[in-house]
This record gives sequence, C-alpha cells and structure tokens, in this order.
Amino acid sequence: MNKTYGADLALLINGSWKIGEGRDSFAVIDPASGDAIGAVPLASAADLDEALAAAELGFAKWRATPAEARGALLRKAAALLRERTEQIARLLTLEQGKPIAEARGEVAGSAQLFDWCAEEATRIYGRTLVRPTGQRSMVNRQPVGPVAIFTPWNFPVYLLAKKLAAALATGCSVIAKPPEETPGCTGALVRCLTDAGLPDGVVQLVHGVPDTVSRHLIASPVIRKVSFTGSVPVGRHLMRLAADGLKRVTMELGGHAPVLVFGDCDLEKTLDMVVPQKFRNAGQVCVSPTRFFVQEGIYDRFIEGFAARTRGVTTGHGLDSGSAMGPLANVRRPGAIEALVDDAAAKGARVMAGGRRGTSGFFFEPTLLADVPDTADIMNNEPFGPVAVAASFADLDDALGKANRLPYGLAAFAFTENLRTANILGDAIEAGMVGINTFAISSADAPFGGVKDSGFGSEGGIEGMDSYLVTKAIHMA
Repeated sequence: MNKTYGADLALLINGSWKIGEGRDSFAVIDPASGDAIGAVPLASAADLDEALAAAELGFAKWRATPAEARGALLRKAAALLRERTEQIARLLTLEQGKPIAEARGEVAGSAQLFDWCAEEATRIYGRTLVRPTGQRSMVNRQPVGPVAIFTPWNFPVYLLAKKLAAALATGCSVIAKPPEETPGCTGALVRCLTDAGLPDGVVQLVHGVPDTVSRHLIASPVIRKVSFTGSVPVGRHLMRLAADGLKRVTMELGGHAPVLVFGDCDLEKTLDMVVPQKFRNAGQVCVSPTRFFVQEGIYDRFIEGFAARTRGVTTGHGLDSGSAMGPLANVRRPGAIEALVDDAAAKGARVMAGGRRGTSGFFFEPTLLADVPDTADIMNNEPFGPVAVAASFADLDDALGKANRLPYGLAAFAFTENLRTANILGDAIEAGMVGINTFAISSADAPFGGVKDSGFGSEGGIEGMDSYLVTKAIHMA
C-alpha cells in the first residue's frame, strides 16, 4: 500500500463516516504502476437500507430549507473545493491516472458547478395563471425526492459534482454511488459538502458491487429519480430496473464523436487543437474526438501533421509535471485498446503513430490510425482510449453521412471557415452537442446530453435542474 495515498476511505451514511468494520473491501490501484495503494469498504445490504432511510428523512428537512440557505451552503462547498484543490487533485491523479494539471482543472470545474447551481437555486420559478376574480391557479416546481446517482471513473470529481450540485440546489436528497476505482477524490468532494454544514442524511456516499447496489437502491420506493453516466449497456439495464417503479431517469451514455475537417479550415491551427484534445485524459472522455473525417484535398497533410504531433505526446505518471498523458484507468483497458488497433490494422488501416501498450502500469501509446474502413470494430465501437481513427470524405453530404452513420449521438465537432457549411452542420449533425471550431462544449450554464443511443435528458444549465423538479398545478376557488 502507498503510505503517501492518505485518503480516508469510507462510506457516508446519515452523517456518519463508516470505515472497514468487517465489511468487504475493494483494492484501489495506481494505474501508472499497477500497485495497490489502498482499499475502500463496500456497503452491505444493511448499509444500503440505512442509507435509504436516511435519504428519506434527509429529503424532508432539505426540501424545507430555504433556497437561499441551500445556495449559501453550495457556495461554501465550492470555496472549500478551491482551498483543497491540491489535495483532491493529487488523490484524483493517484487513483485515475490523469496528469495533475488536468486533475486541478477538474476540481476547478467542479467548484464552478456548485457556484452556478447555488445561484440558480433561487430561480426555480413557477407561474400564476389568468383566472376570474376570486380564483387562483398556480404552477409550482418542487423537488422530485431522493435521488440515486451513479457516476464513472473518467471524471470522478466533476461528474459527481455535476449531479450533486443540481440535486441539492433543487432540494433533493441523494444517495451517490461513485466508482470504487476513485474513492479518495470523490470522498474528498463529499467532505467539502459536510464541512460546509450539509445536514445529516441529505447526501449518502456508498461503494459496492455496481449491479448489487443499483438493484437494491432502484427497487426501493424511497428513490424517485435515477441519474447515470456511463456505458450504453449499463444504461439500458438501469432503465429496465427503474421502469418497474416508474422512476424518472437521466441517462448520459456513450459516444463516438465524429470530427469533420473541411478543406477550408486553418489546417495548422486545427491540428494544434485536435491532437491535445484527443489525448486529454488518455482519450477516456465521453465526448473525446475520435472519428476524424477529413476532406480529400487536405487528407494527406492532415494525417502527416497529426502523426507528427502524436509522436510528440509524452506519457508518464500523472504526478510528473512533464507528462502530457497518463495511463488508462484500469487493467482491462490496454488489452481492449490493443484488440481494436490490431483488428483495424488487419482490415487495412495504417498505424501512423503509436499502436503499442506499455511495459508497466496501464499505459498505451498515443495512437493514430489512417484509412480506417467502416468494417473495423473501432469505427463502430467507442474505443474510450488514446486512439484517433481517420478516413477521408468527398463533400458535405458524404461527411454528414459518415458522421451520422452510427447509433450514437452525444457530441460532434467540425472545423470550417465557411459560415454556410457551419450553419448546415449545426442543424444536420445528429448529436446533443455540436462544437464548430471549438471543443468547449461543457460548461455549468449549458445543457450536456445526447440523442439516440447516447441517452436522453440534460445535465448542466437550467435544463439539468429541470430533471430534479416535478411540476404541480394548484387550483383555488
């Protein structure tokens, strides 16, 4: 075990932090070395029942808390996040692997989410309908109730904060089940809320076997909404579980983002943008640019420039300031990426850079594949790793056909200096978010979500808060 890890790994139930005490545990691994650095306790069935009871009582008192007070607490939690940035970022890098600079940015973005939702807590407006004298009809927005939230390991702090901030601002209580791979940084985030004065029972933090925990929580009548970020198959599974209780669901599922690069773009500027973005967090980003479709006239120059820049991406432990890319998050990922690369090469793709797994830890080289056919597995299944795949297109219709071919529709990107082309792309690309000459598509005040197999519902913006609210009409005569 790494004695410098230092995280107090525990469950939080009804205001009480619970450690081992005979519970089963899950080993926490440093993905850069493959070594165990700690162990997190897993919730028992009794723990989950206690968490459900606490969430029900916590909801009763939190929904009655004035919006101004809820907002003030979220702002205090944001301030604590900023004060503790180095501690939380270090935990995040040790557990997940991303470079420390990216980890700091994730913590900063999480604080911004709390601040933004704190302000919106006071703007949950209803309306009064026009009625004859002596009659009143009002429309109110009220919190949906206790919420079960499930978050992944690629942005463990930010994605947990995104769900917590909206749920708490609207008056909901929460049972949060973050990933077992990253318990220290997620626990540190929740500690900012408790240290800010969050009442007991408003947030519970549990770890456990994902299917066991999700089945137990979603089956309970206490839970009124489920929010999940993760893979398409798991999203479908959770929706089936939620259907039995007619529970509201928000699903932010997988993507396989296309990038359309037109011949009129500023090629060097575009390359300088797309390569760092592709290898951010080792490509383990649901909106990572992955399928690069490049207009025929600039295709060869694009591939050459992309390959040269890819070879210059330095990999190493995330705590090393010289590392531009860290390892993949767990032992399963290098083998999965290697299989996709080998399949593409066997089907005619050219390996222009990288293509090999590391000799220690869970590393895989930054990789570019050119001339990738539609029949390659990696053209049809999200790699969720540091691999860019490229092919050419002839014209706008061809580009749109390639972009919209798959059942995914989370994010898409395009680079062009032609306004008419940009307008058409914004309308015609089938995705919940489209970035044109930018990758900045995720912010606290904007909705984040997909279409088709990439899920439904939004997180972020006022749209993200709507899903935690129910609408009630009150008529008086």
